[in-house]
Amino acid sequence: MPDTKTKTTHDKIIKSEEQWRQELSPMQYAVLRQKATERPFSGEYEHDHRSGTYVCAGCGNVLFESDAKFDSGCGWPSFTEPAVEGHVDEDRDVSHGMIRTEVLCAKCSGHLGHVFPDGPGPTGLRYCINSAALKLEPK
Repeated sequence: MPDTKTKTTHDKIIKSEEQWRQELSPMQYAVLRQKATERPFSGEYEHDHRSGTYVCAGCGNVLFESDAKFDSGCGWPSFTEPAVEGHVDEDRDVSHGMIRTEVLCAKCSGHLGHVFPDGPGPTGLRYCINSAALKLEPK
């Protein structure tokens, strides 16, 4: 019988695909584990203006603060910067005939979205994140 325990390696969470399927909704699984993207303007947090902390829907890792959220008009929640340095990873993404920078949860390697260099100050960045990859912990 396969080991179904969650493993943590250097603060990384490693689970089987079956565990992820059982723990996540179908949309969360598609986004976080299969790098899918929600339809624009369809996500739960696109127009949510509550104060709080956005954590990874897969593992609870702190990702973004509502203070860094802004309305970019792109159809997905957008943030100027991560809440904690080192809590998101970035990787080069050349899928779909584009060159982009993918944003991943540093703890569970879940796909969050992409970051673009067209955001407002102070960073000039736009972290374009799928709502399905997030859970808001209201303040």
